[in-house]
Amino acid sequence: MGRMMLFVLSSMAWLTRPPFRIYQIIKQLNFIGYKSTFVVVLTAVFTGMVLGLQGYYTLRKFGSEAVLGSAVALSIIRELGPVLAALMVTARAGSAMTAEIGIMRITEQIDALDTMAVNPLQYLIGPKLVAGIVAVPLLVALFDVVGIYGGYVVGVQLLNGNEGAYWSSIESAVEWKDVYGGILKSISFGLLISWVCCYKGFHTKHSAEGLGTATTEAVVLSAVLILVWDYFLTSVLL
Repeated sequence: MGRMMLFVLSSMAWLTRPPFRIYQIIKQLNFIGYKSTFVVVLTAVFTGMVLGLQGYYTLRKFGSEAVLGSAVALSIIRELGPVLAALMVTARAGSAMTAEIGIMRITEQIDALDTMAVNPLQYLIGPKLVAGIVAVPLLVALFDVVGIYGGYVVGVQLLNGNEGAYWSSIESAVEWKDVYGGILKSISFGLLISWVCCYKGFHTKHSAEGLGTATTEAVVLSAVLILVWDYFLTSVLL
């Protein structure tokens, strides 16, 4: 754990020193953010639709279909949006980050950077940390919007719920602290994914088996830490 802390703190410190790797950051934003958009949107659509379906039939037993919109929105904004989007980013981009850095370690490209007086933490790791912190909150915001519309399609369009009640219940129930909590979670998840996946790739053993093990460990550890960290953040924010 100490080595992991030193790894991320050193990478952050190198970000403050010139030359600033703006192009590398944009490149990683494209890779982590833009290229994860499809899988995040697809997950959001069906998550919202399932919530709309389950929520409608559950609330109808109590005569409370009017609060379907708030139930869907709060579930997505507070918990499902940040957690599911982060897990999708881990599966798609996190594993690729570990494999990319691990291959560079095995083929001694990282050693070559050292030889050319280019710090690998500044060149490789720092931009990925920044991109993770920026891209994941944007993906979570997209997940929230799409997921709420997914619930609307099922709850209002397919099951003939009240459209006005759906949107007005969201307006009355969702508070700034709900949105703020989701943003805070997504920022920390973005850092967590980049941190763990880059660390595992950077310390890959020099073999194909070591690369496979590092990639698996990165995905599993990131997913577990996201769920554990989500519990602690939720406990604090409630």
